[in-house]
Amino acid sequence: MHPASPFVRGWVALAAIGFFFGRDFFERMLQGRPVLEDDFAGRIPWLLAGGGTVLLIAVLGFILTWYFTRYQVAGGYVRVNTGFLFRQQRQARLDRVQAIDIVQPLLARIFGLAELKFEVADAGESAVRLAYLRMDEARQLRATILARAAGVVQDPARPEEAAPEAPEYPVLSVPPSRLVGSLLLSEQSFFVVLGGVASVILSAVTENRGFYFYLIPAALGLAATYWSSFNKGYNFTAAISPDGIRLRYGLLDTQAQTLPPGRIQALRVAQPPLWRIFGWYRIQVNVAGYGAAGSNGEAASRTTLLPVGKLADVMSMLSLVLPDPGTPEPGRVFGAGLSGLDSDGGFITTPRRARLLAPLGWRRNGFAATATALLIRSGRWWRQLVVVPHQRTQSIALHQGPLARRFGVVDLVLHTTAGPVSPRLIQAGTDEARTLFDEQSARARLARKRQTTEHWLAQVVPAAPVAEPVPELVAEPAAPVAVPAETPTEPANKEGQQHG
Repeated sequence: MHPASPFVRGWVALAAIGFFFGRDFFERMLQGRPVLEDDFAGRIPWLLAGGGTVLLIAVLGFILTWYFTRYQVAGGYVRVNTGFLFRQQRQARLDRVQAIDIVQPLLARIFGLAELKFEVADAGESAVRLAYLRMDEARQLRATILARAAGVVQDPARPEEAAPEAPEYPVLSVPPSRLVGSLLLSEQSFFVVLGGVASVILSAVTENRGFYFYLIPAALGLAATYWSSFNKGYNFTAAISPDGIRLRYGLLDTQAQTLPPGRIQALRVAQPPLWRIFGWYRIQVNVAGYGAAGSNGEAASRTTLLPVGKLADVMSMLSLVLPDPGTPEPGRVFGAGLSGLDSDGGFITTPRRARLLAPLGWRRNGFAATATALLIRSGRWWRQLVVVPHQRTQSIALHQGPLARRFGVVDLVLHTTAGPVSPRLIQAGTDEARTLFDEQSARARLARKRQTTEHWLAQVVPAAPVAEPVPELVAEPAAPVAVPAETPTEPANKEGQQHG
């Protein structure tokens, strides 16, 4: 690793040590009190000795950690050796790499360093991190790992030669003004405004000003959420290259992701009610190795394929994730999934007899299947469209409670890898759900049988790049790489091949 890595990784610990042992000194300076008075002067030598000892031990620990950290890319594996007293070796197969990220915290950017982090298919538990490398070295190493993972054959005469970085073609970018507008019109803003109105009304009715104090923590939490979302989504750009979809974003801490083709397990397009004014959408994905994106801002940003975009942006990203839509009319089918009702686009919805269970959503809750993916739509106000490629279906389940049994409906759940997307078809007719259960099982089984290799580059066909985003998803791939439907890529893990 780079010699500056110990300081970049341990500056927080060093600052905490300095604050703990120098707290009294700084407090006296801020208060304007003499430093050398009372018994404080007698404690200064002990504080300096104790602080210096702890600081020396911490610095030595960081240096030893850096010195004994080594990495190797050879024999189809990447290996990382760490530890001084307790040695540890982590290794991962290159052909199981799900995504590669280049992360630059603010301090690392000052030194021109970057962290290289890549995931394999076990929900984030085996992420291998190389922190920190020079930025050009990190980019070169990422290109080498992606090339070897994709099955690029090296020149036997020059086995140590680094692979060149694959070219990329810009697809879209998110303007800062749109990002700010999406935050102001988000669900959090709606509920905070609603809470503010309720507080004003309660204060006026009860003549108790204490209700205003309840808005303070809400406002602070909302400000923190705004800043985190803005910091993570600033300068968001998406591009396509032969080694995958490339995403870049970040204001203070920048991050560059590379998602290899076919590694996305499920996708969700969502539209909150207030975003419908401007026709904005958000796209989130499940990627093997990333795990579930909970309250952690980093996890949420890594599973966001598009923080906010218009319909043309959504269709462009869909064409990258699913180059072959599996239907001769993709614009009509996917458009119906985003905003349609009833049987638009061939969707099968909740039967009319169950409209009392979902008075507003029964005409939208439904599904449609193409030759390559299953589409599940839901929500009348909070619209959602979930897309699951057939080969990414790991198991299927039917859920039916007593009330649903009374109305003759059932929920169908598709299981993929962990993530923010939970594919669930709600309140489908019992007969339709059972038919879909059998048909989707057959589709998933057939799609997995067609897979021939884990080296995705052998299945990628170059195509001409698209200069402008297309207004609707077209049948031909709108990206410089495409995965033919006849040979879809290998699933993220072998366990996914055991179909329920």
